[in-house]
Amino acid sequence: MNKNELIASVAADANMTKADAAEAVEATLDTIIDALKKGDEVRLVGFGTFSVSQRAASEGRNPRTGETIKIPASKAPKFKAGKAFKDAVNG
Repeated sequence: MNKNELIASVAADANMTKADAAEAVEATLDTIIDALKKGDEVRLVGFGTFSVSQRAASEGRNPRTGETIKIPASKAPKFKAGKAFKDAVNG
């Protein structure tokens, strides 16, 4: 399912126009992203938790030349599915 299909599904399930559903989906995603940028965690009970994990700086190798390179520290978004979500997916 891509974003357009998600919007169409939300519109059908919520009995709203596709434009309203698109606005709702965009607002939801923007809110989650903004919260993660601030370092907050977003918990949706029964669905899961969005959080940010820290990746430490490390050294890697350029596979083409074998040269050692430094990989800077970074932040990565993370999602942990909730129990109800896992149960729904597993049957």
